[in-house]
Amino acid sequence: MNEEIQNEQNQPRVENLSQVSTVRVEKRNKYAFACAIVASMVSILMGYDTGVMSGAMIFIKEDLKINDIQVEILAGILNICALVGSLSAGRISDWIGRRYTIVLASIILLIGSVLMGIGSSYAFLMTGRCVAGVGVGYALMIAPVYSAEISSATHRGFLTSLPEVCISIGILLGYLSNYLFSKLSLKLGWRLMLGIGAIPSLALAVGILAMPESPRWLVMQGRVGDAKKVLLKVSNTKEESELRLQDMKAAVGIDASCTDDFVKLPRLKGEGVWKELILRPTPTVKRILVAAIGIHFFEHATGIEAVVLYSPRIFKKAGIHSKSKLLIVTVAVGFTKTCFILVATCLLDKVGRRPLLLTSTAGMFVSLSGLGFGLTMVEHSKQKLMWAISLCIGGILSFVAFFSIGLGPITWVYSSEIFPLRLRAQGASIGVGVNRLMNGIISMTFISLYKAITIGGSFFLFAGMSVLAWLFFYFFLPETKGRSLEEMEEIFGRRTSSRDEIENGRLEMANRSA
Repeated sequence: MNEEIQNEQNQPRVENLSQVSTVRVEKRNKYAFACAIVASMVSILMGYDTGVMSGAMIFIKEDLKINDIQVEILAGILNICALVGSLSAGRISDWIGRRYTIVLASIILLIGSVLMGIGSSYAFLMTGRCVAGVGVGYALMIAPVYSAEISSATHRGFLTSLPEVCISIGILLGYLSNYLFSKLSLKLGWRLMLGIGAIPSLALAVGILAMPESPRWLVMQGRVGDAKKVLLKVSNTKEESELRLQDMKAAVGIDASCTDDFVKLPRLKGEGVWKELILRPTPTVKRILVAAIGIHFFEHATGIEAVVLYSPRIFKKAGIHSKSKLLIVTVAVGFTKTCFILVATCLLDKVGRRPLLLTSTAGMFVSLSGLGFGLTMVEHSKQKLMWAISLCIGGILSFVAFFSIGLGPITWVYSSEIFPLRLRAQGASIGVGVNRLMNGIISMTFISLYKAITIGGSFFLFAGMSVLAWLFFYFFLPETKGRSLEEMEEIFGRRTSSRDEIENGRLEMANRSA
């Protein structure tokens, strides 16, 4: 009932937005679209570093004579170092701006790629992987935040999902690089696979300077005049840009009637932000934080990193032993992931976050269960079971497809849009930190895990996590489609208020009974 009343109260505002941005519904702003694409390019570099290591590990293990434990550490150390990068990126981006944080991420990734390309020893390779990991942490945090802040509510889902699209493209390029450079000598091939990522890093670091700064960050700095100029470019009409500017001014406490180009605002120090997020959060902020941490946790607890990073090893366990065939079916994984991510970008602003998320997680459960069953049958059979091998391949491809149509892109869209402006950068960095921590745990323990509980058992475990993920998403994540970033506190606060009213009602009834 309260929700219906609240919706009625919000209705005039929604109608006004639709009237001033009718063109916006039909057509995306090309400038905003171009900015989001360029910002998301840093995610291609991050995806490439993940995907290329999948095949490169086959040759690194042979060349450097390392064991499975060292392989696990090499695979996972990037994500542990990304944890450091993501936690510092929020404060850095509030200090130097979103645009220069993307430049910094590109430079760090460039240095990491050069070091990995040299790779004269295992220790040297680990150093390059650690440096690249810090850059990955920056990239994962800043690309979705920038895309969310430069886009309007109408197409925010599409634009904010572009970083995940670019990650998938990067992973696919990494897989293709594995296949192409595998034809070279052992010592040269894997080093070129890893080192070639330095070239696009340099180009992006220069190209990003042509982009505008995030208008929401400019308003947060009191640079209202500069924000207005950017909004005129990324909005389809002057009226739409003015409405968006009013929302941003209200979010930081600037009076709507103020027409100054620069307003001096009291700066919320980093310590104050962390205090509001962690130590003394309001019920609404607490619920937002739980939602962001939960969706990032389950993105990797359901096993996507095991499939992306160790797909050649999984296919080998399924019965495919030729190196070239292993790399070809791995390319198929990357191709499937990219195709279904592109489908998801078209559906996010039409279907909504929740329906895609719940459908995705349910499909992942079915796929993981089938994959676990197929791998178990292959492992315990003395004969070659073609139907079981086919089930394994189909299970992996369908798992990647279901992940990519929902949980993959929505994790980044959702977590970058729900935090209030004053908390957004550092709130998003907490989500990315959890994401990288889970990613690191899975990538650094998967080999040990399947040796302990069998390869099939490990995927049954991931299937169980998918069930928990579905329940969490159903009960804790409200729909955000079509709502402005400034309305997110209201959406999460409404549910908190409803629960408080129910609890107060119960207490009142108990008192009357007494």
